Amino acid sequence: MRKPGVRPGLSLLLVGSALAAFVGRASAHVDYVTDAPTATRDAVEFAVEVLSEPLNLALVAGGTVGVVGLLTALFFVRPTVPDIEALRTALASYREYVPWMLRLSLGLPLVGAGFTGYLFSPALEVQARLLQVGIGFLLLFGLGTRAVAVAGLLTYLGAFAFNPELVLAIEYVPGFVAIALVGGGRPSADHMLSVVAGTAGTYYGRIDPVGGVAERFARLNGPYERYVATVLRVGVGLAFAYLGLVEKLANPSRAVQVVYRYDLTSVVPVDPGLWVLGAGLTEIGVGLLLVVGYYTRGAAAVAFTMLVMTLFGLPDDPVLAHITLFGMISAIFTLGGGPLSLDAWLSASEDRERERDAVPTAD
Repeated sequence: MRKPGVRPGLSLLLVGSALAAFVGRASAHVDYVTDAPTATRDAVEFAVEVLSEPLNLALVAGGTVGVVGLLTALFFVRPTVPDIEALRTALASYREYVPWMLRLSLGLPLVGAGFTGYLFSPALEVQARLLQVGIGFLLLFGLGTRAVAVAGLLTYLGAFAFNPELVLAIEYVPGFVAIALVGGGRPSADHMLSVVAGTAGTYYGRIDPVGGVAERFARLNGPYERYVATVLRVGVGLAFAYLGLVEKLANPSRAVQVVYRYDLTSVVPVDPGLWVLGAGLTEIGVGLLLVVGYYTRGAAAVAFTMLVMTLFGLPDDPVLAHITLFGMISAIFTLGGGPLSLDAWLSASEDRERERDAVPTAD
């Protein structure tokens, strides 16, 4: 049964923000700000070397045990306060703007990528201005939104098949899928045209080349629209876990370059190896929380904080490459865990418990 007190999501947010402040500036796409080293280090050997220092081991072990212990405790004790419930109510009123958030978060970087001269990710320098600017502007306008999102998804997957480095922009996959599920929303050209077409006597209503396609996509995707939060958090969670595991822990030589290049040890005076290990473990942890949907909004807030600190701490990191993640994380914060999440299961359990408590018992 829920007990009065401080909402655990707030506690988790405070702890997570502290972690983000410690490792956030090392949490970037390493490939965007470093060159491939001439010699690489074995990941296991690197981790053993870092943890062989007693202080490093104590910090990593203490932080891991503390966070895992907090999350475990909050699984059984879920207090609340009116302030957080009010925040939930406010966020619920923002849900209608999620399609707009998603369109902006993919449309803007696509237009930028087209004019800058790379395909989806700065790691792939390809001139595809007309293609990306076209898809980007149509998403920004919200014109034929679902069809454009499907076209964008197919374009990304086709390019990825021949350019594995596009895994650095894997967040485009859940982004395009989510837009295909929710459509253009409003404000959008799709919404405006549907109003005009649905008004008796309008000239546009006699032709309406967009409405028929939009209706077919809506009928096809309608039953699955409720899973947009699931698609977003799992997709973004996997992207964060990849960054932590592959770019940090499995590639320590390049990650250490980031620490030295930006003098991150002057910010927090710890061993450079601990910076890399801490950044990798934090990204993996945040990613896993998003994937399972446990305290989703808290995890999203930590992820957002890490991205913000990356932009301020690593001036060479391309801002455009992170706009997609910024927008998608904002949408996750708005929607919460959604279906198929641990948050939803726990909430349903609490509702059933309250119903049982409300049933009067015979004397």
